[in-house]
Amino acid sequence: MKTRIALLLLALSLSTVVFGDEPNPLTVETRSGWVRGINQEGTLAFLGIPYAKVERFTPPLPVEKWDGIRACDHWGPQAMQPTHGRELSEEEMSEKNCCVLNVWTTDRNSKKPVMVWLHGGGFDSGTSAWNPGMALAKKDVVVVSVNHRLNILGFLDLSACSDQYKHSANVGMLDIVAALNWVRDNIMSFGGDPGNVTIFGESGGGGKVGTLLCMPPARGLFHKAIILSGTILNVNTKAMSEALGTAVLKELGIGKSDISRIKDVPYKELYAAGQRAMAASIGTRKPGTPMMWGFGPTPDGETLLQQPFQPGFADFSSGIPILIGTTFNELQRLAYSQPMTMDQAREALLPVFGDDTEEYIQAFGEAYPGYVPQDLVSIDWLFRPKTLITADHIATNHKAKTYTYMFTWRSPLNKGSVHGHELKFCFNTLHHSKNELPEPTKEDLKLADLMSSAWAAFAHTGDPNTKGLPKWKPYTPENGIMMVFDHKCVVRKNPDRHLEQLIDKHCFKQLEEFRKKNK
Repeated sequence: MKTRIALLLLALSLSTVVFGDEPNPLTVETRSGWVRGINQEGTLAFLGIPYAKVERFTPPLPVEKWDGIRACDHWGPQAMQPTHGRELSEEEMSEKNCCVLNVWTTDRNSKKPVMVWLHGGGFDSGTSAWNPGMALAKKDVVVVSVNHRLNILGFLDLSACSDQYKHSANVGMLDIVAALNWVRDNIMSFGGDPGNVTIFGESGGGGKVGTLLCMPPARGLFHKAIILSGTILNVNTKAMSEALGTAVLKELGIGKSDISRIKDVPYKELYAAGQRAMAASIGTRKPGTPMMWGFGPTPDGETLLQQPFQPGFADFSSGIPILIGTTFNELQRLAYSQPMTMDQAREALLPVFGDDTEEYIQAFGEAYPGYVPQDLVSIDWLFRPKTLITADHIATNHKAKTYTYMFTWRSPLNKGSVHGHELKFCFNTLHHSKNELPEPTKEDLKLADLMSSAWAAFAHTGDPNTKGLPKWKPYTPENGIMMVFDHKCVVRKNPDRHLEQLIDKHCFKQLEEFRKKNK
């Protein structure tokens, strides 16, 4: 009887690998073991595949091999992060098991371009589950998304205290490098081409893309880059991150001689100590500040050569084509919910632009004819100025082509084109956005199809031109070519350079003060 049961179980396990003489496309062998995915909206989806194992504050290690077939049919754990009172299970959020990735493909026997998505949330929070990739995968690409260590677990610099933690300031980014290594080693089994990988991300994810462009360990693991609303400037220096690391130990009452104790500090206690240490040492960043610091990547001359967007990227990334852009309003507080006169707009602008207020209004009118007064105070003052400066630099100094865009589609709910609104269009997932867009129009659906097609075209060739768009030429500082994504997509040429120079002059004073202080 036991023998018959064993034979039956063996037959059932084999049936998950083959259907008759045909391989089961949902069962794939990776270097670490077999995985079984699911059918998801017409794609083969493999969710929560482990790509590395981690120990606190040290670089990721190869994941241990497993026996049998691992069910990869649901999201893996997100990285540890504040949950604002919600209690999450180990399956939902984990310290040791957060290095997981997801793959969507439509044909495992193909050799398609690979698009690796890095989620937003700064370097502090977020999850790949925010942006599922099945609809984008239908654009003839393989989509991969990644979870990795964040906040104090990903970026606490203890290098001044122990050589054991030499790379602790950047282990969250080294996790992403490990994921790219996984892609190189395994993606052919999912129908992807490891020689044609595009990294892309929005907000903090865009910052991660920029950081990878400055990381020698990532060199050769990707071949194109898309940065969406990611040019908030990280000003962490090695001196700053070491001072913060020392302050964290002081908050915890841990000396350098017994630093191993930090491995046992509960996460919530560790995170809270990090916030107190930041306030007591390098200062706490306020929301809306045009620069970031604290628990994020830090140049060390080895894993990270420089901070991105200041103004460009490391020289070794010169051959990487880059697509970079922003939304019209980003994180600016919107004023569209109430009437506003020009005099009221001028009064609101004066504290920011002072004697240049009239020049700002004139430059705005030249950039955006037909504007309303609310636009003057609702336009993005954080991302576009530095995006333009970065685009100028890389288009002039890098070998590969640069393309720029602006997303100006406006939500019917808040009348703005805000930070993150473009994602449901890039991923072609309007059907997953009922809270933001309950009833998408034909024009909305067409724009989503166009944007996701352009992103996929860029992944294929490094050129985002696709049927239905006007001719999109590479950017130079002279031509200022920018694709405007809206219900009517148009190409504009240097429409707002003077306006952005004024915004940069008045809205980045804190950054200039920091640079002068740290020369």
